Amino acid sequence: MAALHTLWLGLALLGALGILQTQAEAQVSPQPNFQQDKFLGRWFISGFASNSSWLREKKEHLYVCKSVVGPMADGGLNFTNTFLRKDQCDTRTLLLQPAGTPGYYSYRSPRWGSTRAVWVVDTDYEDYALLYTSGSRDLGQDTHMAFLYSRAQTSRAEVKEKFTTFAKAQGFTEDTIVFLPQTGEQAASDPRPLDLDGPRCLLLLQDPSPGSSHHRLCPSALSCL
Repeated sequence: MAALHTLWLGLALLGALGILQTQAEAQVSPQPNFQQDKFLGRWFISGFASNSSWLREKKEHLYVCKSVVGPMADGGLNFTNTFLRKDQCDTRTLLLQPAGTPGYYSYRSPRWGSTRAVWVVDTDYEDYALLYTSGSRDLGQDTHMAFLYSRAQTSRAEVKEKFTTFAKAQGFTEDTIVFLPQTGEQAASDPRPLDLDGPRCLLLLQDPSPGSSHHRLCPSALSCL
């Protein structure tokens, strides 16, 4: 009888955890009447918030990078990201599959075999976009990230404030919210060579697919953008 009671207690606890998780994800939803065709084109990843301690430790060595968003035949999105690596412009592609509601996508990692959800939560299409991703990576670690995408390399103060408010609403604290400098600014403030630790540009999912990259000579950091 005691064993049966323990079993029911465990099932109830799992159910409660499932409800909490569902409620947490329910707080994030894509922008109403999201228009994917207006979201396409060139963006700059200029800010992020993350529950990853590794990313927060590396934040001083990250900088703005370019992301060109294109359409896919299945209704998904192709994110082509360009950044400086070892004196070359490195280009990597991420393919997001449609997941039902416009503005809601999924990404399956070929490296880890895990699936992540991606929402375009808010955008005016011409100035900024707020994105949110959630899922698990290696060793089953749950990661949650918010991103600020800007049409210009430098975001306006009002946009930064909007992103900060959004990130805090998702449970991120002030110390986990980061606004990235431009490549030239970072090079001037950081004496280490840019290629010391490989790419120092934060990608949407930090997990480029094998074989989805190519390189070209980059005479200066800013020419990659």
